[in-house]
Amino acid sequence: MSFLDRLERRWGWIAFPGLLRYYALMHVMVLVVQYLRPGVGEMLAFDRGKILSGEVWRLATMFFASPGFGNTSPLFLLLLVYCAVTVMFMVSDGLESAWGSFKTTLFLLTGIVSIVAMNFVYPSAVPLSGSLLYASAFLAFATLFPREQLLVFFFLPVQIRFLGMLVGAGVLLMLLGSPLLAPFFLVVFANYFLWAGIPALRGTALVIESGQRRKRFNAAKMPASEAFHTCKVCGKTDTSDPHAEFRIGKDGEEYCSEHLGGD
Repeated sequence: MSFLDRLERRWGWIAFPGLLRYYALMHVMVLVVQYLRPGVGEMLAFDRGKILSGEVWRLATMFFASPGFGNTSPLFLLLLVYCAVTVMFMVSDGLESAWGSFKTTLFLLTGIVSIVAMNFVYPSAVPLSGSLLYASAFLAFATLFPREQLLVFFFLPVQIRFLGMLVGAGVLLMLLGSPLLAPFFLVVFANYFLWAGIPALRGTALVIESGQRRKRFNAAKMPASEAFHTCKVCGKTDTSDPHAEFRIGKDGEEYCSEHLGGD
């Protein structure tokens, strides 16, 4: 029984079916409020000093804060919301079908706690770090279901693995632009590596090893090729000794060069 299985037996009550769905819907509601009242974003964002002064709600609302979002075009906002909700619903259902509600909930909670903790560690809050929870969930989905397709621009079918590569490339670009954030990203994406990345690499290694074992087995059980020449005296063949010479004796039997004189 794995460590996560033991945790589920003891703490299974924390499972929250559809947590990512509700999370995405809550984000939509907050975005609408921020669009109508642009100043709200500043009240929701992570601020260490204000949190320590009592504004503890920021620990939760920081994941939905998008300061300056009020200047966004209504059409773009609608398109963004529709695409984000559609994708996150698919990701939520996929992760829960693969892991179950408990492991998916634990995956998301681990990401949330990691993001909050690392924002406290760094001198200043990492902008839009709450969106990294979506990134880790999408990467996990792309790792588990690489051949699933998504209609980009509503008509272009693209496999999830390619979109996952784009998300991964975006994270790497952010990291290259700010190398000092390497520990931040490492901790924040630890849930992805533990739940999906490392198991996927391990599974790939097992598949490769299994293929190599099968090749060795098939090679071992293949019958040796039949010999064309066989010495009547010692049984040597052109297969067992490719360099041996064979001749037909006076009695019509075949002999190797060592026994040809004794026919």
